[in-house]
Amino acid sequence: MKKGEKMEDRLVIGGIPFKSRLWVGTGKYKSNEEMALALEASGTDVVTVAVRRVDLKRTAGKNLLNYIDLKKYKILPNTAGCYTVEDALRYARLGREAGLSDLIKLEVIGDERTLFPDIIGLLKATEILAREGFIVLPYTIDDPITAKRLVDAGAACVMPLGAPIGSGLGIRNPYNIKIILETLNVPVVVDAGVGTASDAAVAMELGCDAVLINTGIAGAKDAVAMASAMKHAVMAGRLAYKAGRIQKKLYATASSPLEGMLL
Repeated sequence: MKKGEKMEDRLVIGGIPFKSRLWVGTGKYKSNEEMALALEASGTDVVTVAVRRVDLKRTAGKNLLNYIDLKKYKILPNTAGCYTVEDALRYARLGREAGLSDLIKLEVIGDERTLFPDIIGLLKATEILAREGFIVLPYTIDDPITAKRLVDAGAACVMPLGAPIGSGLGIRNPYNIKIILETLNVPVVVDAGVGTASDAAVAMELGCDAVLINTGIAGAKDAVAMASAMKHAVMAGRLAYKAGRIQKKLYATASSPLEGMLL
């Protein structure tokens, strides 16, 4: 059993327990009302919000935070849109000062076209925020060495991409994800690239501890229905992982044993 996980299969990160293994983003919905319905349908208890894109004063009206029930959901602030260490640190600190959470989904983007992370900046920001008492969950590439260095820098969890953000391509390199899972002793949450329910199930069947999905739900023709589909896929994938799949074989094996059959 991994560090960060209780016997009853409850996911725990940085001492914080999570009920759901499906985490949901809040961007790209047609309306805040649709987002609220999708969150409900997903069964999640973790909602990520971009600190630089919300009104931290929570003024009345169409403020995103007014559509999120803080008694039901844990807020996971993120530093989406930050291209420098300084910006990422600034927005992480602003989120905490506004009372959102000690959790931070850390993004330091290195390229505008691919939205791949700046690994050197990410490592630096992780180390600084961990020293300041943040529970750091860095968004990273699917590289086992980078993942290990992030943990060494103080990350409480790593969030490797399945594919580029918003691409919907699914898990492009399951073998690297598997190596990350075998290498680390902290939870692993796939973040980015999940396009449909089967992608979420694959991530969970590999042994990932959770999946974070935004575009795959918000961009669907029916976001609320897709949120429900993702919920069931994550649950099924986790159950299949725990059950233990059969070994893959090149040739057939009879379902009914030949021994004891009547001639």
